[in-house]
Amino acid sequence: MNIMDFNVKKLAADAGTFLSRAVQFTEEKLGQAEKTELDAHLENLLSKAECTKIWTEKIMKQTEVLLQPNPNARIEEFVYEKLDRKAPSRINNPELLGQYMIDAGTEFGPGTAYGNALIKCGETQKRIGTADRELIQTSALNFLTPLRNFIEGDYKTIAKERKLLQNKRLDLDAAKTRLKKAKAAETRASVKFKSEQELRITQSEFDRQAEITRLLLEGISSTHAHHLRCLNDFVEAQMTYYAQCYQYMLDLQKQLGSFPSSYHSNNNQTSVAPVPSASSNVIGSSALTSTSSLVIASPSNLTDLKECSGSRRARVLYDYDAANSTELSLLADEVITVFSVVGMDSDWLMGERGNQKGRVPITYLELLN
Repeated sequence: MNIMDFNVKKLAADAGTFLSRAVQFTEEKLGQAEKTELDAHLENLLSKAECTKIWTEKIMKQTEVLLQPNPNARIEEFVYEKLDRKAPSRINNPELLGQYMIDAGTEFGPGTAYGNALIKCGETQKRIGTADRELIQTSALNFLTPLRNFIEGDYKTIAKERKLLQNKRLDLDAAKTRLKKAKAAETRASVKFKSEQELRITQSEFDRQAEITRLLLEGISSTHAHHLRCLNDFVEAQMTYYAQCYQYMLDLQKQLGSFPSSYHSNNNQTSVAPVPSASSNVIGSSALTSTSSLVIASPSNLTDLKECSGSRRARVLYDYDAANSTELSLLADEVITVFSVVGMDSDWLMGERGNQKGRVPITYLELLN
């Protein structure tokens, strides 16, 4: 019975406090009651905290969009995070593109110029995909997680104490209003004493809560310093990622740059080189020959080579990995001996390096006079 009486009294007291705050808040909005203003330093701290929260949320959300442009994937990762479970690993866009290129190059034939180029591009794209995955993991750990911890941890505590401070201020102003009315109505001394005592208590509680809130808000400067270190980590992760991508593409460009220009194409030309006249052993473009002693493996002189029984020396234009034991692996810029074999496919010659012998693709060769 006593417990029930206590609960009823507590409920009535809480309801009275809530009603008193509501009345005070309404009268303040209507300009019918005075409002205790916070000191300028505390107001500045509150403004700084709110500004930090707003911009931290914006930066965090846009960083997530940058690292994972797919909104469905972001939602899936959010759900797994809330369930405290690891999201399943999925192939990213560069890796998927790289796999498509490798599969296409394999089907076209690694011995063909286009097929080999596709495979090399695909391998580079997959390396970029791995670097992209590392960037996401590093950025999430060193940049996004600290920002999220501030929003979901520190700022929630600040917001809770700020709301409590607002309630204590409403209680203080309500007590001031009641004391003012008691003095104006010339009520009994006991009523005035009770109102004055209530004012002292509410003032003390307000001052204490203001100090607690101020101490929490002053920690925002430390938060900024921590976020600055996290930002440096994010910049370093991006710098590493872009440096890796640049190096990968630079290496790829060097490999593709060694391809015969007859296989390069643009918007105005096809990738098939024009057949030169029978009297010419050198492709007409000066961009394709560095000296007069070099002869590019054009269809005409390759035909001549196949028709003759002798051998010729040839420079290897770019690396080639043998697909099986009948082929000969090649290294760019090495010089080998080549000759034709009756009945061999027109795209291949027999290559010889020392005591090693095997088929080599003609598009990888540059005949020497």
